[in-house]
Amino acid sequence: MIARAILLLLAVMLTGCVNQTVKSTSVPPLAQPPQPIPDAQVLDVGVAILDPGIGELQDDERVYPEIRRAEATFIARELTTTLEEVGAWGAVRVVPDTSQFTDLLVTGKILHSDGEHLELAVKVTDARGTPWIEKTYKGVTSRYAYENRATADRDPFLLVYRQIANDMLVVFNRTSAQERIAIRQVAELRFARTFAQDAFQDYLAQDKNGIYNIQRLPAENDPMLERVRNLRQRNYIFVDTLQGYYTGFAEDMYTPYQEWRKLSYDEVVAQRELQSEANQRLIAGAAAVIAGIAAQGSSSDYANTAGVVGIAGGAYLLKSGLEKRAESSIHSLAIEELGQSLSAEITPRVIELEDRTVRLSGNVEDQYGQWRELMADIYATEIGALDMPDDQATDLAPDNSETD
Repeated sequence: MIARAILLLLAVMLTGCVNQTVKSTSVPPLAQPPQPIPDAQVLDVGVAILDPGIGELQDDERVYPEIRRAEATFIARELTTTLEEVGAWGAVRVVPDTSQFTDLLVTGKILHSDGEHLELAVKVTDARGTPWIEKTYKGVTSRYAYENRATADRDPFLLVYRQIANDMLVVFNRTSAQERIAIRQVAELRFARTFAQDAFQDYLAQDKNGIYNIQRLPAENDPMLERVRNLRQRNYIFVDTLQGYYTGFAEDMYTPYQEWRKLSYDEVVAQRELQSEANQRLIAGAAAVIAGIAAQGSSSDYANTAGVVGIAGGAYLLKSGLEKRAESSIHSLAIEELGQSLSAEITPRVIELEDRTVRLSGNVEDQYGQWRELMADIYATEIGALDMPDDQATDLAPDNSETD
């Protein structure tokens, strides 16, 4: 019986096994608002460049910083494109950081990305500080997504972006008209307080949960409010200029990035299948060696012969398993080489912007930081000696909450 078991085990394992991975990707339809949104309730959306998630990686994860940083920008741009198609939002912009200068802010972190799986931790917060969404989105794609010519210009993980967009619309639809208007007002006042803390300090208060509540509103003819609005419009113009950069970056990156994703997908799948096959061979080899040694102790010549065969066959399987692991390592190195070769093609270019006599240089984040400093100087110059008259405010509620 032992001899037969050994020979059967070897016959099965030496013929090898075939692993097939079959996936189907269903992209949900993009939801649309049930009716037109009144202008006073339209909310602008800022999608911050994602956190590439490099600092919290496990030791066994192979992630290439250059690729992840590029993905963080690329995914943010792809999400804005999807949100623009919804028809429920105002301006949808990629923003360089998480400053809440817009009605809705989308932030996120890349948890996993390898061409086969995409996992994002996404948070959506309105200007009041009220969370809309805090959720992890996962997408699994197939090789068909990379080979189908009909979808060649569509991101393989479009389903993830559409899931986020649909969830945002669900929350928007259940937000009342009064709340939407309040979100817009709080966004404007928070922007104003950034440049005129003293003048606009008492208009907002935060509760113990950090949610902003309007205490009163400045009069519509308030000269300081008018200057803040002009400054905010200039900021929009600057950020809109950055959209040209992000769009160009995404377009330049698309072809090499999709090729990298496709090759990375092949390597990840091959590596997983080889690893699985290697483990199976190592286990079977060890079992065959043990069974062969046991069979050699039998008084039967046939069993002794089978024992010798078992040991030899087990040794072969062990050797084969180790070779498969080595081959798996080669695939890992291939992924690394792909990442390194692509990083040179997607490195962000330096942007030179000029405003009057001011020249902004460096990467996008640097320029945006310089721009915010410049806005503060512009506001300080224009506001001059203007003070905020007490009689130009409309009380909405007693100012009895804690202010930040």
